[in-house]
Amino acid sequence: MQKNKTIQQAEQALYLNLLQLSHYQPIVNDWLMRLPSWLAHIKDKRRYANAPAYLSAVEKLPIIQRDSIDLNQSAVSVMCEWTVADYKKSYALLKKLMPWRKGPFCVGKDDKQIFIDTEWRSDFKWQRIKPYISCLAGRRVLDVGGGSGYHGWRMAGAGAKMVIIIDPSCLFYHQFMAIRHFIGDGYLVHYIPVGLEELPENSQLFDTVFCMGVLYHRASPFEHLEQLKGQLNKNGELILETLVIDGDETCVLVPQDRYAQMNNVYFLPSVPALTLWLQKAGFINVRCVDIDTTSLQEQRATEWMNFHSLADFLDPNDTTKTLEGYPAPKRAVMIANKP
Repeated sequence: MQKNKTIQQAEQALYLNLLQLSHYQPIVNDWLMRLPSWLAHIKDKRRYANAPAYLSAVEKLPIIQRDSIDLNQSAVSVMCEWTVADYKKSYALLKKLMPWRKGPFCVGKDDKQIFIDTEWRSDFKWQRIKPYISCLAGRRVLDVGGGSGYHGWRMAGAGAKMVIIIDPSCLFYHQFMAIRHFIGDGYLVHYIPVGLEELPENSQLFDTVFCMGVLYHRASPFEHLEQLKGQLNKNGELILETLVIDGDETCVLVPQDRYAQMNNVYFLPSVPALTLWLQKAGFINVRCVDIDTTSLQEQRATEWMNFHSLADFLDPNDTTKTLEGYPAPKRAVMIANKP
């Protein structure tokens, strides 16, 4: 069976774009030195037992003839004609990359359309933040903890000249490559499978940095905020989305054990406390632009993520609380600038 070269081509494009950037941003040479180990690490089956299976699923996806690509609607979409055999094959291969958390995505059309209905309706979040962020046209963007890349594609659709997604998940990396296989090489959207702490410090490469759904997983939030600031250039913009609680600037929830069944949640600040955190970390123009309680329409189990989801994490007798008795998930979007 012939293998496509999606991952090889994607990694080559990433290398060449970083090489070009290094000509006038010397710090990128540090990225280039680390890139081979970053990319080898995510494919190491000694570290990720499922890596060979994920790689095989991506490599077996059939080549398609694209009619059109739309990155500016709720589902990142690729319109194409394909045979019944290729449609069935693609459906089965994409299913092997479950669970799909962030999306949705759509490939095909009419009666041969694959709609990847992900656990999160990530388009809801994008619609909430889009009115408040600076125009992305011509900007270099970093998406921290970008998952399978949904928001990265939306950023490209909004005009970003380059998007780099980082996330250390082996599954998300291969999900991104599967979607990139269908979208093709027409956009400078890249994926580096590392966490923020692995990037060279103080790169100052990006006009905009997105960090959504990450901060509460960090045991050292101030260190994380410093790392985010270090990736921004002068006057760059941070979009930070995280779990919050109600209260004044003295209120921060530290879950004793789990929060909404997550065992890696450390700090849930109030918006006034989070504002102080950002200011203490050296950001200016700090403002909260949106607060939203996560709904059962935005996060739920689906055919493409058929495990427990939000409904299973809330008190069945009082959905304003988690199973542990804490306030139900509420998320704030903060925007700030690097001076």
